[in-house]
Amino acid sequence: MTIPNIITVMRFLLVPGVIYALLLGEMQWAFTGFLIAGISDGVDGYIARRFDQASKLGAYLDPIADKLLLVSVFIVLGVMQHLPLWLVVLAVSRDALIVVAVMVSSVMAHPVTVRPLMVSKVNTAVQIGLAVVILAELAFSRDFGWLDDGLVYLCGALTVASAAAYLLAWLRHMNGYGEDTTA
Repeated sequence: MTIPNIITVMRFLLVPGVIYALLLGEMQWAFTGFLIAGISDGVDGYIARRFDQASKLGAYLDPIADKLLLVSVFIVLGVMQHLPLWLVVLAVSRDALIVVAVMVSSVMAHPVTVRPLMVSKVNTAVQIGLAVVILAELAFSRDFGWLDDGLVYLCGALTVASAAAYLLAWLRHMNGYGEDTTA
């Protein structure tokens, strides 16, 4: 276990705390936990690169920890009606689409390597920004008005674009695989 992997595991442990705080209405605790998780994500990445502590385990755990936190927060904020349900459904469906595509590829013995696309990186950054804005509004009784509205629609558009880009890449990868070419 490397230091970055320990930090990532700690980020996994923050997820239930952030969700519990949200459900209890302890918005400042939820905001703080989310912020700590975000900072720890940057710290573990820096340590992994700077001190040559990158690992195969970390390459799997880090994005899973990020997605678990982000998807969980999106779902709870949607259920609490602080995010539009259509956006929550889009975000969760995009992630499910990627997981299903990877599973189908593996089952068909034609595994695909998922590499983050630029549109996906931007989408994730906007999702994180939106979550921070909403959590900050709730934690500090502020209304950023047009900012969260703009981020919601930008996030929706980027989520659709990201899903389409991954789907097209997967279809290109799978193109012709499994077809009977002997006939």
